Amino acid sequence: MMEREGPGKRSYYEVFRTIGTRWSDNDTYGHMNNVIHYSLFDTAVNGFLIESGVLDIKGGAEIFLVVETGCRYYAEMTFPDVVTAGIRVAKLGNSSVRYEIGLFRNDDETAAAEGFFIHVNIDRLSRRAVPFGHAVRRLLEPLLVTS
Repeated sequence: MMEREGPGKRSYYEVFRTIGTRWSDNDTYGHMNNVIHYSLFDTAVNGFLIESGVLDIKGGAEIFLVVETGCRYYAEMTFPDVVTAGIRVAKLGNSSVRYEIGLFRNDDETAAAEGFFIHVNIDRLSRRAVPFGHAVRRLLEPLLVTS
């Protein structure tokens, strides 16, 4: 059996976003339900794209759709924790990008969970993949890591 890789550190990530937890994030076991981790990934990345001006969710000609996702859990998080999401880019293709996201509980330096998702750049009307524009590439290329 292969040994599982341990959690990453904050220093592994390029961009950070802080997200507060909510009372409803806790499940019957008293910790954050696993589906919330995926919501935090989505919130962190899409918030970053919107604030950077490369994603207009209401009127943009192009949108990003998630085609694959995954998560590894290392430590519990719970309300009222504050989560910092670290974002990096593992692969930047012609029309797709693989983000890796680390979720850090409060001031912890080690990730409580790490995940990924792949966005594909899609024409809003045709629903077909289209190449990234220059603005998206300028934003994402500095986040590209080699490991």
